[in-house]
Amino acid sequence: MSTALTDLFPHPIVQAPMAGGVSVPQLAAAVSEAGGLGFLAAGYKTADGMYQEIKQLRGLTGRPFGVNLFMPQPEYADPAAVEVYAHQLAGESSWYETGLGDPDSGRDDGYDAKLAVLHDNPVPVVSFHFGVPSRDVLDSLRRAGTLTVVTATTAEEALAVQRAGADAVIVQGVEAGGHQGTHRDNPETDGTGIGLLSLIAQVRETVDLPIIAAGGIMRGSQIAAVLAAGASAAQLGTAFLPTPESGAHVVHKQALTNPLFVRTELTRAFSGRPARGLVNRFMREHGPYAPAAYPEVHHLTSPLRKAAAKAGDAQGMALWAGQGHRMARDLPAGQLVEVLNTELAAARTALSAAGEAEGEIR
Repeated sequence: MSTALTDLFPHPIVQAPMAGGVSVPQLAAAVSEAGGLGFLAAGYKTADGMYQEIKQLRGLTGRPFGVNLFMPQPEYADPAAVEVYAHQLAGESSWYETGLGDPDSGRDDGYDAKLAVLHDNPVPVVSFHFGVPSRDVLDSLRRAGTLTVVTATTAEEALAVQRAGADAVIVQGVEAGGHQGTHRDNPETDGTGIGLLSLIAQVRETVDLPIIAAGGIMRGSQIAAVLAAGASAAQLGTAFLPTPESGAHVVHKQALTNPLFVRTELTRAFSGRPARGLVNRFMREHGPYAPAAYPEVHHLTSPLRKAAAKAGDAQGMALWAGQGHRMARDLPAGQLVEVLNTELAAARTALSAAGEAEGEIR
């Protein structure tokens, strides 16, 4: 399905914006140059830091790309629960010889300042995570020549995205690595996420927006499956994590296929919001007790995660990964796009041949 968004890039492959230093300009440029849509992750960066990365990316490619923003979060965390969790993390603080972060370091992630930069220096695509922007925000970006995309994890959320006036919706299945882009963090819904193919079908029957499918996609055949289900493109994150252009820590890259890490889980242990990662010691010990408190817990554990990464200790790092992590391939990002597109073409040919054979039998 051709849309204003998918017309920007020849291959239906979108590189997920992975915050925390993973989706760097080199990765986004390599993906865009290969015919996909590369993305920068502005989450956890300052407005100026985002602007500098945009300038760097523009120096690497003239192809379209996107920038992802985190929505400001409402104040609903229980301070007492955060304090209790901080006491539980005292042993980690002692082990890594670092203090805990200030849980009250900020809730809006510099949202307004980043929007101001993107209005003054428009980019082709802006996506949003953790909620729906106002119609005024989306309309103003559209007037600047920017297409807008918003993540949804249910059909109801997709309907809210359409009502706000976004150009497309990212449909994120429960298989996806990293943070679930739920619009409201409700602990009562933990563990009730919807699988990607079922979610695409539900969203397809609810809204008319173009769909970008995200969640556990690692092969071209999976891209073919989500396109056949009604998506216009596929978004891949974990598949691009081990590429040399990715800014992920080498320990994180190696952990994807390390036999020590055999499964993933959704956890609040590192950030206070459900996020899928490889099960390690930190997740096992602290996940069951982490409160629903984002970004307070994120700020609280930030020094611990940095210390673990500095020490090369995978057991204390947030090893975000989707359910397909064991299928990760250590390829340059541009080559990975080409391989995925070749696999996609082969899968489509096979599906077409199967359809013709079934027709002949009938």
